[in-house]
Amino acid sequence: MSMSMSMYRTPCAAVSRIRRSPLAFLASEIRNLSTTTRRCIDMEDYPTEKIRNFSVVAHIDHGKSTLSDRLLELTNTIKPGQNQQVLDKLEVERERGITVKANSSSMLYDYKGDKYLLNLIDTPGHVDFSYEVSRSLGACDGALLLVDATQGIQAQTLSVFELASQRNLKIIPVINKIDLPAAEPDAVIEQVLMQFDLDIDSALPISAKSGLNVEKVLHAIVDQIPPPPPSPTPPRQQPLKALLFDSYFDKFRGAVSLIKIESGSIQKGDVVVSHHSKSRYTVGEVGVLNPAEKPTTHLQHGQVGYLVCGMKESSEAHIGDTIYKQSQPVEPLPGFQPVKPMVFAGVFPVDNKDFLRLEENVKRLTLNDPSVTVNRESSNALGQGCRVGFLGQLHLDVFRQRLEDEHDSEVIITAPTVPYKVIQGGEERIVRVPSDFPEPHDLSNKKVSLFEPYVNAEVIVPDEYLGSVIELMSAHRGDQVAFNYLENSNPPRVHLKYHVPLAEIVTDFYAKLKSATSGYASFEYQQADYVASDLVKLNMLIHHRPVDALAMIVHRSKSMDVAKHWVSKLKDVIPKQQFEVAIQAAIGQKPIARETIKAMRMNVTEGLYGGHFDRKLKKLNQQKRGKAKLKTKAVGNIHLPQSAFYDLMKS
Repeated sequence: MSMSMSMYRTPCAAVSRIRRSPLAFLASEIRNLSTTTRRCIDMEDYPTEKIRNFSVVAHIDHGKSTLSDRLLELTNTIKPGQNQQVLDKLEVERERGITVKANSSSMLYDYKGDKYLLNLIDTPGHVDFSYEVSRSLGACDGALLLVDATQGIQAQTLSVFELASQRNLKIIPVINKIDLPAAEPDAVIEQVLMQFDLDIDSALPISAKSGLNVEKVLHAIVDQIPPPPPSPTPPRQQPLKALLFDSYFDKFRGAVSLIKIESGSIQKGDVVVSHHSKSRYTVGEVGVLNPAEKPTTHLQHGQVGYLVCGMKESSEAHIGDTIYKQSQPVEPLPGFQPVKPMVFAGVFPVDNKDFLRLEENVKRLTLNDPSVTVNRESSNALGQGCRVGFLGQLHLDVFRQRLEDEHDSEVIITAPTVPYKVIQGGEERIVRVPSDFPEPHDLSNKKVSLFEPYVNAEVIVPDEYLGSVIELMSAHRGDQVAFNYLENSNPPRVHLKYHVPLAEIVTDFYAKLKSATSGYASFEYQQADYVASDLVKLNMLIHHRPVDALAMIVHRSKSMDVAKHWVSKLKDVIPKQQFEVAIQAAIGQKPIARETIKAMRMNVTEGLYGGHFDRKLKKLNQQKRGKAKLKTKAVGNIHLPQSAFYDLMKS
């Protein structure tokens, strides 16, 4: 064996040389021992021309995870049968049947007498997780565009195709679910090819569930998707440039980074540097996900795998970072275009004592999701918490569920808000919390201008539901900008484009759309611009005292409906007191909606039998004076308990 080859084989032989005392075999050491005893993959068997990096992109529920399962089975990466959503590893993904996190797996595939390394990345389909798709495509050279043969092109199909096209990836159209009775594969193929101007011979009709024609997909991946660009010199003679495109946290080993090697090579023992933080690390292990971690001798140009290098804090694995060798400094890779969260909500622990634990759990979840922003926030009603920014309402809801499922953190999420723009006295600022919004007396000054974010929304719906969709969009202040029928669509379907305020679609809009169209509509949106708007701050008052955590910014035309809705909800969760409690919604000092919780009344005359009526009247007057005193003393102040907040925000 040559010296260069022996360098790369050292991790596999390391087990025979381990000498440790019994006390050294802690949980982390046992884990390291188990990984090194597994058979290492020699990456010299897979030169650059034998590597294919690809992704599966599609609208939600078109079968991405099912196709991934079949590809893993056909390449003997996993055993056939009893496999459902292998790459959907989060509990929330399995419960909801959706992909939230992009996950990858390397497949070893023998084709026409040659060995190929196929790196698959399964991506989300919902619009809120489009950043996951964009980030994953950055590590790919091609993409499978999956379309449901019973539904045809949907809104997110257009979006993910655009993302793949922007990166000049080779796109292979795959028409799924052709075995269903309602499938129209020929019509959908023609629709896809015309819409996206693709080669008519490139479309592959399959059934991912039954495995029909899925083998042809593997052939197309090898034959049509190009390998990574060739290296001008041998990888070991090039400086290392590795793009960190994802990560996850292991409580024994710290942050585990997923990387794509753009040039050079990396192996155990190398000393590497993070370009983002300038921190230095020693490589402890490299490997591929197969789909579980499998150590390799090394990783080299064009390959995708994982890196363990002792990053103890989750924040050290910066998405888009460039990893290089200490001895060979390099210019950083372009990384990823940062995205701005457009939905903000307060996240508070049910028990104030749990804040530090909650903050740490939030940081862990944001490790591999740079689209989430976190800042500390304090509320008079809820105590210490975090103001967290998300890409959308589903993103927020999934984040909450992951906190509960993975970290056992029961939290209170305040009503979501969007970032508003305020121009006052020539100074521009972004308002993300209602407490920073100008008061009515400031708004009376003509020098104050208010703007709210709008989005460009697209809806694809069967024409029989067209009226319901137009009515719904109008009720949510949407302006129609385009209307056309999709060709070769049966039944006829309409593609609508709207300019609509973001605040109108971040709560229950999607559920209303599905309800209005019996689930047949698809919806997608992208950030657009800020538009001047008539906005007001709605304060919720309990017993004439404002509750900061319940304040919200709304359009003036919606203020009355929103006010009535919230005072009614509050009436249901606030317990009765010994005196009458007023619940009000107000704009400035002017109440616009009110509910009243009647006082509890103790029967003070219960023990009086016989006697004059004046005795009973005296007791009743004493009770009345006592209730009046309660209203003026501190004990009469109503504090909404944490449990009531929790019930309020869940309802």
